[in-house]
Amino acid sequence: MDLNTLSLSKDKDIIIPRALFATTQETFTTDIALLEQFYSKTQILKYLKTTKERVSNEVCALVAMRYNVPVFARFKQEPFGVKIR
Repeated sequence: MDLNTLSLSKDKDIIIPRALFATTQETFTTDIALLEQFYSKTQILKYLKTTKERVSNEVCALVAMRYNVPVFARFKQEPFGVKIR
């Protein structure tokens, strides 16, 4: 994929999940803050919940906790032992 052809407005479905794919507990606060400069909480949640990218359950749990929403997962295993609602 040519990064020069990406559009912040048209390619949210690609940019948001891929930015979070590589985040860790240590870098999450910085990484999510960068995304929040361009996208709303609603957009971040929407595209993270619907992506086919292999974003970890741990990252989904971090996003859910940041936005005070029920924890969700991309895969069956529960993140950090947190009960998925």
